Amino acid sequence: MKHALSIVAMTLCASAMLSTPAMARDTKYMLPLKDVLEMPEAKEKLDDSFRFYLSGQKTPKVLQRMESDISNRKTNGVGKSDEDGCRWAALSALISLQDKAKSLGANAVVDIVSYYKKNEVASPTDYECHAGAVVVGVALKGTYAKVAN
Repeated sequence: MKHALSIVAMTLCASAMLSTPAMARDTKYMLPLKDVLEMPEAKEKLDDSFRFYLSGQKTPKVLQRMESDISNRKTNGVGKSDEDGCRWAALSALISLQDKAKSLGANAVVDIVSYYKKNEVASPTDYECHAGAVVVGVALKGTYAKVAN
């Protein structure tokens, strides 16, 4: 009888665990873009004549606006702090935006907003990043432009 009750109790516990959705970690950070731009890797991989301007940030005169685009980048967060993972994902997003902009003849990306899960968050200094147990992600949306030097 005790054996039968134990089996019933274990079955109920197991079914309760299976029917309850697991809550994955999704920690939101708002971090300064300047920290990404100051990374040694950013100085190597980003063209120093190219500019990035967050929405609300003062820009030089915009001579021409082109298309808008989104760069959604992820990085492996294992073995990194959340903030390090965020900087790597943001750098990857900036490189992607820069490469596309240059192919269009632009020298800047303006009006950059965070666009995580299609939710726009504008800040003149910070970008939004989300860190999970394994993956860290940054999504940026901006407009390619030619700006005065």
